[in-house]
Parts: sequence; C-alpha cells; structure tokens
Amino acid sequence: MLRVLLWLLLGYVMLVMVACAFQDRLLYLPQAREHVATPADIGLAWESIKLRTDDELTLDAWWVPAETPRGNLLFFHGNAGNISHRLASIEQFHRLGLSVLIVDYRGYGKSEGRPSETGTARDARAAWRWLRETRGIEPGKIVIFGRSLGAAVAAELTRELKREARPTALILESSFTSVPRLAQRLYPFLPTRWLTRFEYDTVAYVKEVEAPVLVIHSREDDIIPFAEGEAVHAAAPEPKRMLVIGGSHNTGFLESESIYLEGIDTFLSELAGLPRRP
Repeated sequence: MLRVLLWLLLGYVMLVMVACAFQDRLLYLPQAREHVATPADIGLAWESIKLRTDDELTLDAWWVPAETPRGNLLFFHGNAGNISHRLASIEQFHRLGLSVLIVDYRGYGKSEGRPSETGTARDARAAWRWLRETRGIEPGKIVIFGRSLGAAVAAELTRELKREARPTALILESSFTSVPRLAQRLYPFLPTRWLTRFEYDTVAYVKEVEAPVLVIHSREDDIIPFAEGEAVHAAAPEPKRMLVIGGSHNTGFLESESIYLEGIDTFLSELAGLPRRP
C-alpha cells in the first residue's frame, strides 16, 4: 500500500511539473500559420495591414471597412488559430455596420515574435495606435471587442484608455475572470493558483473601465463556464449589460445569431451612442 501511495504521489508531482512547464503551450495555440481564406472569399473589401509594436515587432492585421460605417470595431480573437478563422464574425460585424480591424497577436498567423502576456498588451496598443493615428478615427467611434483570451486583452487595453481617449464601448464575449481562477475552477485537483505564470485578470481590468460594457456569454459554454462571464459582468461598473446566448464556446455567436446581433445592435445604439445599423 505504501508503494502504491508513493507511485501515486510521484505521478501527481510529475503532472504538476508538466502543467507548470508547458502552460504557455496550453494557453497559446497559434496552430497553422497560413491563412485559410480572406474577406474577399465572403465578398468583403479588405486591406492587409502591418502594425509595428513598441518593441519593434511587425504584426499582421486586416482592415475590413464597411460601406457606410456607424462605427469601427477593434477585434481581439481567442487563443487558437489566426485572423483567417474569424471570417464569420467579421461578416456579422459588417452586417452591423461596423468597419473591423482584426489583428494577430505576436506568434500567431503571419505576425512576428512569440506570444506572451506583456506581448499581447503591446500588440493591443499597436492596433489602437493604428486606428487613431494612421486612420485618424476618434475614440468615440471605436468599439473594442474581445472573445475568450481576447476579452482579457480588450479589457486591459480599455482600462488604459481613460477620459478623453476612451473608446465608445467595450464588448467582452466568452470571458474568464483570470487565468488562475479559471484554472482552479477547471482543475481543482492541481495547485494552479501557485503554479500559474499568467494573470490576464479580466475582473481587475474591467473594474477600472470608463466605458459602457457588454458581457456576452452562453449558458452552454463548454470551455469557460457561464459563471465566469457572470463574475466579469458583476465586476464591471455601470453602464453595463449582460447578453445571454446559447451554444458552445466556439459557435455560440452563430447558433444564437439573431439574439446575438440584436443584443449587440441595441447595446451600441442605447449605451454606446452609435446610430442604429443601416
């Protein structure tokens, strides 16, 4: 019995060590570098953009302008794939009358470098600078949107943009509270709070946001529990709204499309001050 217990203990220690050593590979999943399609494949005009970060990396991005834009959306995607896997979302935002800037984090798609927590924050600032300085778009015409990991990136950027520089709104979809809290919820048998090198503390960021906030989450999310989204919404200051949808983590925005689009449209017109979609 003692020998069995020792082997179990050894196995547990090995599991902890592996989880600690490879957590960056569990969090960041760039997968294929090549684009599977472009906005032209769904009939949208677009431009390939190169962004420069303050640590001298070049990021790959797409600018997809709407014909008669009511506003502009800065899109931060989740932790897997690249910008070419988000065409369905780009098309939805286009239907909402929004021009879209979507960027691949460092190490994703055709962007240089390797992903990191400080790196994604720098990438977000580079994207914001391009909209403000290169395109000359006023903050009051920019909506910051983040999905899953991108929600933490979006919330952190928005926290920095206060007073006269703040965006017109922040939308967080399928968000988590923080990496340590989410990991503890998903892996209660591991001492994740002491092992995790990442924070991505969405709750801490959103508490200091000075813009209207919309939190979108599915009760059926199979990766990030609905309670995580509820906690993010509870932490956000007013004005804020919660949009509950159905469907899985990766396809809820499609499975609940009518509710999803109407909810975003209403939020943008009632709380963000943008006109109704054309």
